[in-house]
Amino acid sequence: MKAANGTLFDKDGNPKPAILRGIERALDIQRPLIIANIDRLRRRHPEASPAELTRLLERDYLRATTVAGAAVGATAAVPAVGTLAALGLSGAATIGFLEATALYAESVAELHGVRIQDPERSRTMVMAILMGEEGTALIRSVLGSSAGQGAPQYWGQLVNKSAPASLVKTLTGSIQRRFVKKFLAKQGGFMLGRALPFGVGAVIGGTGNHLMGKAVIRTTREAFGPLPQTLPGELAEVLQLPEPHARKKRA
Repeated sequence: MKAANGTLFDKDGNPKPAILRGIERALDIQRPLIIANIDRLRRRHPEASPAELTRLLERDYLRATTVAGAAVGATAAVPAVGTLAALGLSGAATIGFLEATALYAESVAELHGVRIQDPERSRTMVMAILMGEEGTALIRSVLGSSAGQGAPQYWGQLVNKSAPASLVKTLTGSIQRRFVKKFLAKQGGFMLGRALPFGVGAVIGGTGNHLMGKAVIRTTREAFGPLPQTLPGELAEVLQLPEPHARKKRA
């Protein structure tokens, strides 16, 4: 456990700068990649509605994160891979889980008509989703107080659309501090679990990622609510363009 925590925190218990930079980069998914992710599914299922595309996104996200967690955990069963090396791979898997979560959540946002333009807003949204009930309660409380009314039911669209930039900065600072402590503390345990030998790491890695992935899906649904019947106008226009022009527009 000491080795696992040492990978994430310094001697004073603060997250290491490299870890913080890695988290920020992992959560900063560029829109062309999000569009390509949706386009990939739509080409395979051209008649699919936004709700059907979202179910496919959920399936692929849960499958990918579960398999990745199990694969990293399985390395600990290889005799040539030591505990510290396994912990290093487990740390990389943590960043991979964040990247997959950001891509999934922001793809769902696009299907709701929320165009991802501001990296700070998108990171705040993804961190809140990863925090689950705590993140949802914090955002709904702040947004509700700012508007002078009850907490909004579907906060995902407000964070990325109508919330003032000053309010988003306040939200980002508050959520980031809580997120880093909570997420990294949980990951320290998962990192240790994935590094266990004799195949135990594979079971813990796969099961842990599967449970976290299901929680992410549940919170994302709560954040955005019902999907539109058809693709939002701007997204539909981008997806219908021929590939060379689509790339130029996305850039």
